Amino acid sequence: MKKVNVLYQDITDTAIKWQLVLVLFTVVMAFGSCCDDSLSKPTPTPTQNKASMITDKDKLAMLYSMVDLEGDKGRIYEINYNVDYLLDKALDFNIDCTDKLTQFVAVNLLDTIPPSRSTSLSYDAGCSAFAAPDKTTGDFIMGRNFDFNHFDSDSNRVMIPLIVVHTAPKGGKKSVSFVDGLFVKYQSGFYTDGKSDLSMLMALPYLLLDGINEDGFAISILKLDSLPTKQQNPDKKAIFTTVAMRMLLDKASTVKEAVQMLKDYNMCMDKDPRASYHFFMADATGDYAIVEYTYSDSNKNPDNMEILTGHDTLRCVTNFYVSPTMQKSKLGGGSLHGRSRYNSLREGLAALNYNVTPSQALSLLQTVAQGEESKESTGFTQWSEIYNLSKRSVTMNILREWGKTFTFEP
Repeated sequence: MKKVNVLYQDITDTAIKWQLVLVLFTVVMAFGSCCDDSLSKPTPTPTQNKASMITDKDKLAMLYSMVDLEGDKGRIYEINYNVDYLLDKALDFNIDCTDKLTQFVAVNLLDTIPPSRSTSLSYDAGCSAFAAPDKTTGDFIMGRNFDFNHFDSDSNRVMIPLIVVHTAPKGGKKSVSFVDGLFVKYQSGFYTDGKSDLSMLMALPYLLLDGINEDGFAISILKLDSLPTKQQNPDKKAIFTTVAMRMLLDKASTVKEAVQMLKDYNMCMDKDPRASYHFFMADATGDYAIVEYTYSDSNKNPDNMEILTGHDTLRCVTNFYVSPTMQKSKLGGGSLHGRSRYNSLREGLAALNYNVTPSQALSLLQTVAQGEESKESTGFTQWSEIYNLSKRSVTMNILREWGKTFTFEP
């Protein structure tokens, strides 16, 4: 019998060809993503880094399954977060700031905390976002730039690792969300640097800045300059910004459902005197909304939830209040924070008659993307995304590298 080396055999049988095509397709799609210029199998990235606060074998297996999507650049990683992150317990924990979130992670998701170790996280978010239909296909599109500058004590820019997090909670909705790893002190290349402890990766489900779930509901967060939101209804539990986003991706199918869920909690946005936020959300039905927490007295914490939707002028948002009730405020109509980006988005959407194809949406993001010249905290575009809410997918470019695109699905 003739011996055949299948690696080099010239295969002519059609059935075998299609079997190989199917295998290749399965390999590429199994992890929910790909890079357009690479069809390499996303195998876990080898690392010798420790996870000193983790002893559970399933957690360790998950932490060591992370993939560097560019091979060895340390700029964008992907992980399937496949252990229980205890969302219901988090919702009962009255998390009202990053310190309380850190406490929840330490008590519930880490296995041990050595005396020599500390756990901490920070949080911030600049950005631009918009939503519009693509009338050529009937799809609904959401665009998003995440803009944030990280500097060290010598004012040198610190480069982040973007972490793509897939979750599929029992009884909840599958989603993919996106994390700035420097919020838990991980810098670019941390996963294989030989020194970074990987334990705080356990916090990933609660560190998201935007994401989409399997029903086509997407949400993003953007910074405001006011005192942090602090609602204090005695009949409601507190919920922190990122915990709220996690809850909505896990439980909401539409904008309307998400808004109703938010109303059941006291929104609390940390203790930083200049760090409140608003949400931009959209769904596969074509609905969209900006959720803001506004105030009547700028010396007090914002506490009035407003839902802004249903008008083309509210299809985009940056870093100031857009609520009509804030028009006369220095942080609303009087704010210049993100104003030029906002005006560019408004003008671009209006010129397109609020009807954008994915390529036009990307052009809008390119117009408002920020480069190395930006020194403000909400400058420097870390990533840009086009969410196709109808197709439940995200295409992403990092660091304004427009020729290299990554694609993800929940």
